[in-house]
Amino acid sequence: MLIELKNIVKNYENGDVITHVLKDINLTVEEGEFIAIIGPSGSGKSTLMHTIGFLDRPTSGEYIFEGENTKDLDDDQLAVIRNKHIGFVFQSFNLLPRTSVLDNVILPLLYSDSKIGHEKKAKEALAAVNLTERMNYMSNQISGGQKQRVAIARALVCNPKVIFADEPTGNLDSKSGSTVMHILENLNKEGRTIILVTHDLNVANHSKRIVTIRDGEIVSDRKVEEKDRVHSKQIED
Repeated sequence: MLIELKNIVKNYENGDVITHVLKDINLTVEEGEFIAIIGPSGSGKSTLMHTIGFLDRPTSGEYIFEGENTKDLDDDQLAVIRNKHIGFVFQSFNLLPRTSVLDNVILPLLYSDSKIGHEKKAKEALAAVNLTERMNYMSNQISGGQKQRVAIARALVCNPKVIFADEPTGNLDSKSGSTVMHILENLNKEGRTIILVTHDLNVANHSKRIVTIRDGEIVSDRKVEEKDRVHSKQIED
């Protein structure tokens, strides 16, 4: 088992006001799965992703990652797990401005225990998303779809076990979005675990399993039937 959440609760406190965001979440993820977490705005889906991705700590409950209970790990230990085992792709790309595509992809390697071969690894990651010809461009000189592909390459460069994609097509046109989903599908076929967060059922139907969250609770967890799956065709932009 790659990920196991047991009775996860997440509250936010502001003075005397307590906001209950996640309520008794139980979820398991096997290595190699492609899961979509879907729900309306404010449902708790992004908070759940941040919790699973070690960007935030749960208020209570147990999070077991690769058989290890992470409850007592300190911030430095969690940062090591994030860097070695997890890649993130966000709706807003989060690329460094006025910095080359290649250097944006190299960035996570600077915080890793890998001390050599950074450029080679970054070029391999860019080749995986078909952006070799853009590696020396500045990040503000490429299209939105290309920016998201750079973000995927950056997520890949440390060879993570799981990639989290938070609304990865939210800022893209349909053509660029289709290309991004095609890349995620191929990464899953290669054995990579993908956890996709979206409010869009059409995007979720690219996955193999849909977890629906509403008001901080999981209300359904189902497999996507092959007849309902959306398969992207690669479209160059």
